[in-house]
Formats: sequence, C-alpha cells, structure tokens
Amino acid sequence: MNHKGRVIFLHSNSDLYGSSKILIYVIEIFQKMGYSTLLVLPGEGPFRVEVEKRGIEVAIVNLGILRRKYFNPLGILDRGRKFLKAYKFLHKLNKEEPITLLYSNTLAVIVGAIFAKRNKITHIWHIHEIIKSPRFLVRFLARQINGIERRPIVVSDSVAKHWENLLDIQPEVIYNGIDYKPFLAEIESPFEKSGLPKGRKIVTMVGRINPGKGQMSFLKMAREVIKEHPDALFLLVGDPFPGYENLLEEIGTFIQDNGLGKHVLDLGYRSDIPEILDCTQVFVLPSVMPDSFPTVVLEAMASALPVVATRSGGAVEMVDDGNTGYLIGIDDVHTGSQKINLLLKDPELAREMGKKGRDRVLSNFSYGQFAQKMEDYICQIFPETKN
Repeated sequence: MNHKGRVIFLHSNSDLYGSSKILIYVIEIFQKMGYSTLLVLPGEGPFRVEVEKRGIEVAIVNLGILRRKYFNPLGILDRGRKFLKAYKFLHKLNKEEPITLLYSNTLAVIVGAIFAKRNKITHIWHIHEIIKSPRFLVRFLARQINGIERRPIVVSDSVAKHWENLLDIQPEVIYNGIDYKPFLAEIESPFEKSGLPKGRKIVTMVGRINPGKGQMSFLKMAREVIKEHPDALFLLVGDPFPGYENLLEEIGTFIQDNGLGKHVLDLGYRSDIPEILDCTQVFVLPSVMPDSFPTVVLEAMASALPVVATRSGGAVEMVDDGNTGYLIGIDDVHTGSQKINLLLKDPELAREMGKKGRDRVLSNFSYGQFAQKMEDYICQIFPETKN
C-alpha cells in the first residue's frame, strides 16, 4: 500500500444537496493528504454520479439510516436488520484491508460509530443536524457521540450550542465553505439555459421538501406578495426527502386553492442552480425547524442576492440582518412578505445587500478557510499526516 491509510466515508443519502456537496470536498482533502478513500451510500442517485465523475470509489450498501418514519415497531425491526447487514459489510472491509478511519457524515448514520468503538478504529462524526425531538432519540445520539474519543465536527455555532450541554466533549466548529466559481462567473443567457421567463420579478427558494424547510411558509408569502407585485414569480426548487412525498400533493393543493398557478413554479430537483440564481432577485429560506448551516444560503450570497431567512440555526451566523438581507421569526409570513416586497420595490437596495452578501461569504466562508481547518483537524488526529 502506497497510501497513509484507508478512510471509509458513510453518508445518509444519495442526493446532491448541502451535506453531500460538503462531503465531496472532505473526501478530496483526505485524498490530497495521501489517504485512500471509499464512499458508502445507501442507494443510487445524483450524488453517486457526481463523485464517480471525480474518480471517487463508491459502494452501495443500505446503512440502516435513522429516519422518523421508522419510529414504530416494524420500522425499528427493519432498521435493526439493515444495521446488522451494514455492520457485517464494514467487518468484511476491515478484514480485507484494515480501516484507518471511519467518517460518518450526519447523525443519521450510526453504524460507523458503533463498529469503530467495538473494533478500536478511529471515528469522526461530522454533525449537520440540530435535533430537538423525540427526546429519546436525542439522548441516544448524545450517548453515541460521547462514546467516541474524537471531538465531533459541527457545521456552526448553533449546532455546537445545541449539543454541547448533552456532550462530554467540546465539538469542533468548522463552517462549510464551497467552490464559489460557478456563482461568481458571468453566465451567458441564464434565462434561456434555465427555461425561466424574462420580465418577471423572481423570488427563489431552494431546498429538499420536508416539514422543516418551510415550503408552505414560502407559498403563504407568495400569496401576500403578489397583491403588491402581481408580476412576481416564486420558484420552488427541490425534490421531496424520502418519506415526505405526500407534501408534494399538499403543495399542489395550496397552489391551486389560492390561485397561485401563474405565480409559482415547482421546479423539482435541478442541477442548474447557478443559472436559476442568476435569474433571481430575492432568495428566501423560511425554515420552520432549525437549519444547521444551509449551504444554499452561501450559494445565494455568492450570487449577490439579498437573503430573507429564518432567525434560527446557522442562518443567524450567515446573514447580517439589515445589511446582507433580513432575518425573520419562524413562520412569520407577515414580516417575510414585507421584506420581500421591500426588496422587489427597491432594486438598488437589493443590489447593495447582494453585493455586501457576496463580500461577506467570500471573506468568512471560503473554501480555502474550510479546507485549512479540515486539514488542521485531521493533523490533530493523525500527526504523522503533517508534511
């Protein structure tokens, strides 16, 4: 073996949203530092396509991912069976070639931590979640985190503050940073490329459809804003999280019942986010549950857009209220609508806030800063990695 060690990455889904994008960067950092890598995903999807384009080895194994829909007797039995199969898979990998590090990306993956502890393998947990209920799950996860000797990585101070009272070890805060080039580049004919209509005031929300993201709050804001801006067009970008497909029907019914058919486009999953954001005037993320550190807000700010987001979770650390956008209360449709109306009415204010947002994201949440902090963290665990 000509590498420094073998790192197995365990991830909870095969989508290509925030935590998946960040994991790509983490894997590439380990590769750059001389480690061989294997990414284990629970199923097929756009994430596998993207990582294989980059030459990252992938295995598909059901990891017994924790989801709320499994919190029932049959679901728990199903998860137990999947967990045992995943555990046996890791055992087989470790026999073939000793595992240096198991890296669990999100708390939904627990098999890595348990296998690592029982087999005396170093384990890192990269925590992207703020989980407040059910309490038994929160306590269970806290025990698992406390069972590992390494400080977990958390993506924001908000995540750290949520977990620190439950943990015996202090988390390591490493803000996400991404490659902003696609969002900084001059895009030729973005409307033609994205298929979006010209001449409309576009307000965009990007995020997986689930109860916590706030798609219904977004639609309620649309209903209010079009009274003052009848030419406004609201874009919903994102597909449902597994188990929440029923929300698509709820969204469709709300659009129909409120006469929003000409004012809302539900685009589903899209890979052309830079083009869509280039056509947008205002970006909105009205999460109704704490969103740990929504990467899409970084993308919107890099696209020089003013951001209207909920005053909770990581958005509080990203958006400078009144300077790069506005922070609103959870499900505060009235204030959210007011702020959107203000930004649509005053394009100069929107441009000024967007420029400040771009400057802020490049100064405080750059990929270079993220990569350096990740490398420093890895070197703390494996001092021999230092050149």
